[in-house]
Amino acid sequence: MERLTQMMNWTLAGNSIWRIASFFVVVLAALLTGRILRHVLLKRSEVMAAREKTAVSALLRAIARGMVFLLFLFGFRMGLSFLVYTEQFQQLISTTVSVLTTCAVGFIVYCLTDAVQVGLARATARSSSRMNEILAPMVTKSLRITVVVLTLIQVAQILSDKPITSILAGLGVGSLAVALAAKDSLQHFFGSLVILADKPFELGERIVFDGIDGNVESVGFRSTKIRLLNGHLVIVPNGELSMKSITNISRRPFLKRELNIGLVYSTPPDKMEKAVQILKDILDNHEYMDPKFPPLVFFTDFNDFSLGIKVIYWYGKNDWLGYMAFSHKINMEILRKFNDESLEFAFPTQTIHMADK
Repeated sequence: MERLTQMMNWTLAGNSIWRIASFFVVVLAALLTGRILRHVLLKRSEVMAAREKTAVSALLRAIARGMVFLLFLFGFRMGLSFLVYTEQFQQLISTTVSVLTTCAVGFIVYCLTDAVQVGLARATARSSSRMNEILAPMVTKSLRITVVVLTLIQVAQILSDKPITSILAGLGVGSLAVALAAKDSLQHFFGSLVILADKPFELGERIVFDGIDGNVESVGFRSTKIRLLNGHLVIVPNGELSMKSITNISRRPFLKRELNIGLVYSTPPDKMEKAVQILKDILDNHEYMDPKFPPLVFFTDFNDFSLGIKVIYWYGKNDWLGYMAFSHKINMEILRKFNDESLEFAFPTQTIHMADK
């Protein structure tokens, strides 16, 4: 008993053995508790995933990832209360623990953005807009950057022992040059936010922009990739794209065709009326006609070498190949019926009259 009492009275750096043992017991208990909690949370996460509650599952996984380290810091801080140390060492330990705790909390919040990403992904899956598929990862990346920046600012405040307003003021002055240098990048970033908010186009849609005609492949933080009709890939900065006029060809409700047919000047009036009637009959109540846009056929011009008939009709679907097939069908019917009625198409000709001397 006396020997045990002597061992308990041994000291190390001014701390008796029982104090040091209490410190390690508390730390180990906190570590064990953290590992148990992590195991429980991960098991619960698997149950939620099996129930297709992916957002809750991701939330539990995110908390579990930082639980061991956070409880270790809690146990470390509690264990320090059993130790005796100098005021200078106490300040060092306090600062170190505060920095590590801030990093642990920041890490857990950073992990929680995974749950946000899963929730946004589920929301975008129910949306008809493919642009929302891009918005989800962009929001997640922005949140992660914000968490990292705020964590670093908090750590800087702890180490410098200055209020956060002073640190932000110093960062503002110091980052002015960086902001000016990155002006174009910021412009393109905010341009991407404007595009995602306004949604002037969807992924896969065909647009015309500043002479560029192609299909949108992707939208990123800085630029948009457009695949031209000839197969070339064009990368357009979002800052420029957000400030220019964009023609979205994929969203047109119909396709319009204007056709000019010329007959020879020797065509008599009754034949001209017959030609106009044939064209009206061909286009009357065609299968893709919108009642709001009936076909128009008029004898409109006396051209240099022809009598001009203007034909306008609308194909009531946004289907280019279908429109081309329908136009082919119309052209064949016009050619066939005009030939049956001996209506002669005009082509550029010159008639030379020789004067007798």
